[in-house]
Amino acid sequence: MIERQVYISGQMVPESKARISIFDSAVMLGDTATESTRTFRHRPFKLANHIERLFKSLKIMRIDPGCNSDQLLTITQNVLEANLPCYAQDQDCWIVHNISRGLSMAGSDPTVTASGPTVMIFTQPLDLRSWAGFYSNGCHAVTSMSRAVPAQSLDARIKNRSRLAYTLAEAEVKLIDPAAQGVILDIYGNVSENKGGNIFVVADGVLRTPTTTNCLAGMSRATVLQLAHELGITCEEAVLQPYDLATAEEMFFTSTPYCIMPATRFNGMDIADGQVGSITRKLLSAWSDLVGVDIPKQAEAQL
Repeated sequence: MIERQVYISGQMVPESKARISIFDSAVMLGDTATESTRTFRHRPFKLANHIERLFKSLKIMRIDPGCNSDQLLTITQNVLEANLPCYAQDQDCWIVHNISRGLSMAGSDPTVTASGPTVMIFTQPLDLRSWAGFYSNGCHAVTSMSRAVPAQSLDARIKNRSRLAYTLAEAEVKLIDPAAQGVILDIYGNVSENKGGNIFVVADGVLRTPTTTNCLAGMSRATVLQLAHELGITCEEAVLQPYDLATAEEMFFTSTPYCIMPATRFNGMDIADGQVGSITRKLLSAWSDLVGVDIPKQAEAQL
């Protein structure tokens, strides 16, 4: 059996041999920039855009990865090529980047390291089973008790590996419904994001999503806005509150693995008639056409 390869700071190693120090700032401080890209038919989707956003996060975090974006793109493509023999023809994968500051030094200054950055790139099979049923039936969207980290403390556009706030919020919504998908509000009660994606509603025929003042500027979010423009669907970025989700005509989440995940219930109430809406279906179909893969069928085939 062929073993997947992992890139760690200039070296390709078998996945079973991939190691970093327990003193790395990724472990000690959660001090890591990250990106996750997916493939369609083994072709990475918006990889250059993901790497561009990664370098923006690294700039704000003041981490020099030791290469430029073009070099990292080439390295990433080489990692994918090395791992493609591990994936069946109809199987797609994640491409994950984690870049930390390096070996952390105990002391008063957390930015001081005993090494250069730790650059980690790996691929993993794209497991869509937990989302597969939502394409036809929709998911139950539930607001968490915990709020999003304020942008005044940590700008949501910095994509980092510190997932504790998201994980706690998701644990809370699972208390309501084990299959629930979380809606995180900001400290003002406005809709922010999901643990790994953005949120859209349709109201009066207009597609609406929160501005990026309190949520990640998602690649999937941008793809939906692009497809909506091409389909002639009016869209706007706006301040949304739970009221807007509860009274919407349609609702869905967007994220790299599942692309678009319809929601048909919100906090125990049906959204409109409780069915996946027509605009959501149009956007899903347009995305499938864009990438040459029937996105719902690919997920449903894994069940």
